[in-house]
Amino acid sequence: MTRSRLAPWIFPAIVVLAAALRVPGLDLRPMHADEAVHAAKMGRLLEHDGYEYDPQEYHGPTLNYLTLLPARLTGVARYADLNEVTLRIVPAAMGVLLVAAHALLIPLLGFRAAAFAAVLTAVSPAMVYYSRYYIQETLLVTFSFGALVSIGRYLQAPRLAWAAGAGASVGLMYATKETWVIACGSMAVALGLTVALARRRAHPAAASGTPRHGRHLLAAILVAAAVSALFFSSFLQHPRGVIDSVLAYRTYLERAAGFQSWHLHPWQYYLGLLLYFRAGEGPVWSEAVILGLGLVGLAGVLMRTAAPGANRQVPGLLAAYTVVMTVTYAAIPYKTPWCVLGFLHGFILLAGIGAARLISVPRRAVTRTLVVACLVAGAAHLGWQAWAGSFRYAADPRNPYVYAHTATDVFIIAQRVDALAMAHPLGFGMPIEVISRENLWPLPWYFRRLTDVRWATAVPETGDPAPVILTTPDMEEGVARRLYAERPPGERELYMNIFDAPVELRPLVEVRGYAAKTLWDSFRQSGR
Repeated sequence: MTRSRLAPWIFPAIVVLAAALRVPGLDLRPMHADEAVHAAKMGRLLEHDGYEYDPQEYHGPTLNYLTLLPARLTGVARYADLNEVTLRIVPAAMGVLLVAAHALLIPLLGFRAAAFAAVLTAVSPAMVYYSRYYIQETLLVTFSFGALVSIGRYLQAPRLAWAAGAGASVGLMYATKETWVIACGSMAVALGLTVALARRRAHPAAASGTPRHGRHLLAAILVAAAVSALFFSSFLQHPRGVIDSVLAYRTYLERAAGFQSWHLHPWQYYLGLLLYFRAGEGPVWSEAVILGLGLVGLAGVLMRTAAPGANRQVPGLLAAYTVVMTVTYAAIPYKTPWCVLGFLHGFILLAGIGAARLISVPRRAVTRTLVVACLVAGAAHLGWQAWAGSFRYAADPRNPYVYAHTATDVFIIAQRVDALAMAHPLGFGMPIEVISRENLWPLPWYFRRLTDVRWATAVPETGDPAPVILTTPDMEEGVARRLYAERPPGERELYMNIFDAPVELRPLVEVRGYAAKTLWDSFRQSGR
């Protein structure tokens, strides 16, 4: 088949590849603490049909509201009935949509650059891994891309529809996560530089229609405000949320400055994750092929020799956006690895330009074929890493994108507690005490079916002990004193260790569990 006949099938094939890496086995990896917190917020929206934005934590409401769709489609109406697939299918679907949306770049960058950018987005280990996370990052990147494409199409043909599309995308960014200001600010700087350069070169698009541009800008601002206000006000049920969405930035500015946080990392932290990472005997991880191609694309933009078929202004817009984003994220001391997606996707867009440029340079067919083969090999290696990171090393600290992650031992904890509940006369109404000063999320997610879980940061001084007690080693002495030393001989009951071997919720966070002997005997007799 000729290239012209293959072209209509290329983007569908890329989308299928993206889905194959993002959708299967969404329930296999343990829930991260952040995912579990967002799931709890989703549960309140699901059960109470409302959402109240918290300016201190949890980010914007788009993730929660979008999760209503798979929840309703699967008949889920209670927090206890939610599962990992229902939650994670939302970022996974948004990740696939992001890949598909690269087709909108064809009029701006040409077919080759758009297709290569789509492939690299589909197989980037970071893009894939966090598309399988119930957090806001993939949504933010998708909405940011929507804004970039709309701005690019507007530069190509100034129309109200593209201005409104940019406004709607910015409104969704604002309603997704507070770091939207970095992406939006980078776009504003890039757009300003692009327009200024166009005026300097006397580009026709920059010298005409000024009043119309002003009306279009006003329309974009109004659409952005309306979209974000709808989400933050819980679709007009909680107007206070709009005000809180502004007040939140005091908290996040302090966090960005690194105050009261252990997420402090040096400026090169993100680049270190992307260029070379190896822990212990684990494999070598690298997305250097993306950064390398991105630099080729950036060089092409600076030398005004971008890929054939590219719009005159858009490559410069993408280059400025990516550089500003990269510098900003490097400068902010507060760093978490999922934040890498924002500027990484910018590099991917430049990498598409770089790949298309490399293919167009050789005049001999043999040389061009060799270049294509190298690009395919690089993409294949990224794809292997994406698979390994999302499946084999999904919760392994040897994966660069695993960060303060829940250990697979949480499955042992949850299964053992559920089995003890089934052996108790009250079933999932069985009382259980969790005593620890540690942050034990995501245990609330795994205990969501239990209706009498008592959380405490100190050993209770009154009341009878629950039949099942979970604690951490630092609290164990106080728990033992409560069970035995402080109770009269006739009221003491022996408590049995419920785990066959030490279990950790996260690295260095051991959880110990005990059950009253009567319950333990019932559990053992039941054969569970």
